[in-house]
Amino acid sequence: MDDICLLFLNICLICTCAASPPNFVLFFADDLGFGDLGCYGHPASLTPNLDRLAAGGLRFTDFYCTSPVCSPSRASLLTGRYQTRSGIYPGVLYPGSVGGLPLNETTIAEVLKPQGYATAAVGKWHLGFGANGMFLPTKQGFDQYLGIPYSHDMGPCWNLTCFPPDVKCFGLCDVGTVTVPLVHNDVIKQQPVNFLDLEKAYSDFATDFITTSAEKKQPFFLYYPSHHTHYPQYAGPGAAGKSLRGPFGDALLEFDNTIGNLLTTLEKTGVINNTLVFFTSDNGPELMRMSRGGNAGPLKCGKGTTYEGGMREPAIAYWPGTIRPGVTHEMASTLDILPTIASLAGAKLPTVMLDGLDMTEILFNQGKSKRETMMFYPTDPTEMYGLFALRLGKYKAHFYTRGATHSGTTPDQDCPVFAVLKPHDPPLIFDLEADPSEHYPLPLMGRPDLQALVEQIKTVKEQFDASMVFGESQVFKGTDPNLEPCCNPQCSPKPRCCQC
Repeated sequence: MDDICLLFLNICLICTCAASPPNFVLFFADDLGFGDLGCYGHPASLTPNLDRLAAGGLRFTDFYCTSPVCSPSRASLLTGRYQTRSGIYPGVLYPGSVGGLPLNETTIAEVLKPQGYATAAVGKWHLGFGANGMFLPTKQGFDQYLGIPYSHDMGPCWNLTCFPPDVKCFGLCDVGTVTVPLVHNDVIKQQPVNFLDLEKAYSDFATDFITTSAEKKQPFFLYYPSHHTHYPQYAGPGAAGKSLRGPFGDALLEFDNTIGNLLTTLEKTGVINNTLVFFTSDNGPELMRMSRGGNAGPLKCGKGTTYEGGMREPAIAYWPGTIRPGVTHEMASTLDILPTIASLAGAKLPTVMLDGLDMTEILFNQGKSKRETMMFYPTDPTEMYGLFALRLGKYKAHFYTRGATHSGTTPDQDCPVFAVLKPHDPPLIFDLEADPSEHYPLPLMGRPDLQALVEQIKTVKEQFDASMVFGESQVFKGTDPNLEPCCNPQCSPKPRCCQC
């Protein structure tokens, strides 16, 4: 009987998609840990709207990003390809970076445009600004954009207000560069940005986009990469001082409030039952910030590392009437979002090597994942070292381990930057079902089954490393201060004069 119901559901879905293509809303948090949401077990986080998505949708326990830092993770999400292919490595892009996401890479927005979709991005882009804004979202398939084109700590913030009435931002952020700008399409509207009004501006922009698209009966794709909960945390009057977790909790609550606003908009416009809402995060928590840096829950280490805490993320898929509520332990990745959206929209896949796999069997039937492996690159991947770690089924092998500055201050001595690069031959093997915290490497002595597993994993790694063609590094192209966004490009002296 259950099989008949599932078959009927899929037939209905196909008919619905043929008559009215589905909409897509993709939320992408920043530096959010596996243990930061209420629905993932945090005892003090106030995330009622995300908890509602989890209760009414499908919550993932084994969902991965592709990099433990921002820019490469975003490149993989939007292209369905490991960051090594597109050249978004090592590390991240900066305000004056010469490079950016190559324009010959195909984003989710560019996949959907031929199908008649309206597309908009709002929030943190962090895939390049470039000369004359050549790498902005409007050059990568998005009709509209409102946001800060990189991380909001990439400019001096010591005299900026992060919480009302006039609580200054915590720390200095990046000095010696322009203050962070708010960009609309390719025009700087405000510099420095007003953090107290920023989330409302984003919410209003996204609400207008959804409402206009629904009124036109045009299918739409909204990509919302939030600045929350990246350092320095900020929040306007709607969330400041209203959580139980201090500045981090207030920032998270503000993002959750916006998610609630947009869910209400989807309901009011009558499109919520034809919209896939997907939420996840770009990488693990920045543990060096301590209570201001997020929580990896039971997972090891955090941002900057290839341990689980750096790359396993909360993820929720929500589509009322189509996705049954539940929890899946199947392995999936941000890489899989592009091919899944393309499948649902009836769009053609890019004619390049894709690393993503269609997740529709997981989403609609809570079935098996097509993904058998997940590859773990460090922040600075090289062809010499290749993968640092690899997951095959429930087993994860570490060929190299290393700590990171981002994961400092924790009691675990494997996490800080002082834990230098260490090769492992044979690799460290962990059973992630029995030991998701990666505390207890499996002993290989006297275990021919595990020895055979190691050989199998080594073969998979060798084949993958041999097949990977590294794209030209966009980060190694360097930076040029003249490329930093400035609302008064002819002013002097820079960067202080860049204000409007």
